[in-house]
Amino acid sequence: MRGMRPTRRVTALGSAGALVTATLIAGAVAAPSATADSRHGQDREARGAAIAAARAAKAGIDWQDCPADWGFAKPIQCGWVTVPLDYAHPNGKKIKLAVDHIGNTGTKEERQGALVYNPGGPGGSGMRFPTRVTNKNPIWTNVAKAYDFVGFDPRGVGHSAPISCIDPQEFVKAPKADPVPGSEADKRAQRKLAAEYADGCAERSGDMLPQMTTPNTARDLDVIRAALGEKKLNYLGVSYGTYLGAVYGTLFPGHVRRMIVDSVVNPSREKIWYEANLDQDIAFEGRWKDWEDWVAKNDATFHLGDTRAKVQKQWLTLRATAKKSPLGGVVGPAELISFFQSAPYYDSSWVPVATTFSKYVAGDTQALVDAAAPDLSDTAGNIASENSNAVYTAVECTDAKWPTSWKKWDKDNTRLNRDYPFMTWANAWMNLPCATWPAKQHTPVDVKTHKGLPAVLIVQSTHDAATPYDGAVELHKRFKGSRLITEKDAGSHGVTGLLNPCINDRVNTYLLTGGTDGADVTCAPHATPKP
Repeated sequence: MRGMRPTRRVTALGSAGALVTATLIAGAVAAPSATADSRHGQDREARGAAIAAARAAKAGIDWQDCPADWGFAKPIQCGWVTVPLDYAHPNGKKIKLAVDHIGNTGTKEERQGALVYNPGGPGGSGMRFPTRVTNKNPIWTNVAKAYDFVGFDPRGVGHSAPISCIDPQEFVKAPKADPVPGSEADKRAQRKLAAEYADGCAERSGDMLPQMTTPNTARDLDVIRAALGEKKLNYLGVSYGTYLGAVYGTLFPGHVRRMIVDSVVNPSREKIWYEANLDQDIAFEGRWKDWEDWVAKNDATFHLGDTRAKVQKQWLTLRATAKKSPLGGVVGPAELISFFQSAPYYDSSWVPVATTFSKYVAGDTQALVDAAAPDLSDTAGNIASENSNAVYTAVECTDAKWPTSWKKWDKDNTRLNRDYPFMTWANAWMNLPCATWPAKQHTPVDVKTHKGLPAVLIVQSTHDAATPYDGAVELHKRFKGSRLITEKDAGSHGVTGLLNPCINDRVNTYLLTGGTDGADVTCAPHATPKP
């Protein structure tokens, strides 16, 4: 499932590809950490990254007012950073990455450099990050005094040599088939769609696919760092952005100044990416139940039942109704999952999702259709959704080797679906293109501490659905000297953007002084949403 950031339609490390209509940087280059299968290749890529960074440091970024249709008003400025498509061939084909920034709001003396952000995905754009300053987001006021806020579109995303796998209007068309198969024929149909999607990626974006990897995006991050004129990187990564940070910290340990990773992808090679998605299915079920408990507790407002079992029964009834006859002709089970999954993702969705559900049960079907159906007139939004899904698929499929045996996929997902039915099959179909992926699949980087890596700050809630808590524990083990802040009994995905002084104050202290607590910290949860 997609890792990982709010869009009009939300997805996690992945949700059904068929299903989701948008649901996780000059100076000397650090000694590369060679992956087992390509020591020589990594050395070449490390040299290529050093060459590209040196060029970028010389060129800098020509900051201008952003193009009108990008939606970023002054004083935010936009620019471009040129990177090699293939770091093993730094003099070969180049692509341009879109970046934007806003200067620090404090004095020249207060400035500590640039803070670069990635919101996750893979496939998420970080370009909205500077709007935290223009929108005067109180959580970030102190940090904004010290840092320029820098966002970027990673390779393949948005304005940065965007890739595509299918016609966007076709991608969002509804209703899709119910992700939960009722027969072998249903499975065959979904397998065919997944294979066609993989073929479509090769057809529409073939030259980019072999280079759509997390290590390449980490190298891009290092080139961006150099172009910004920064000796070292200050970085905030959420969701998939934590894996990008983990790989960057492994490949460029001496280039990190401060790094915060929030809602952590498990960086273990065994988990990237097939197992990580199975773990997500289990965590989503748990968080779905948390949401149902909350809805039941607020039955006076929502009238969906005063116990979890009653709320679940309403959900199953709605699902069965939409399967038999899609609501408004367009909202079937796939579209419902796409809409409802934002509740286990983000606490900010608890009230809107429950309110829409409540209206439906009270007889207002249109509210649910409006919320869950694709908007075919929103061509720009649909292009963005399709692009985001294409990048998600390309990065996860190319980063690692996936099972090619359908028998294994079928067995694992059938088993999980018995106990964790909310997301399992939707997630499986979203990732199945990886089983027939047309580009070479790599061995993931062995994430670990190398000389020069400073203390990394890790922030995680215990009930996170998209990136289960074990991921934070695993990265904490691998990054020596890191500090873990645990938000206990909470589960919103992306913790640093929420109001919780126990966390906010520590994030501020770390970014402003580099200081961390002497030991790991457990914080009480942020406030539960009020209906």
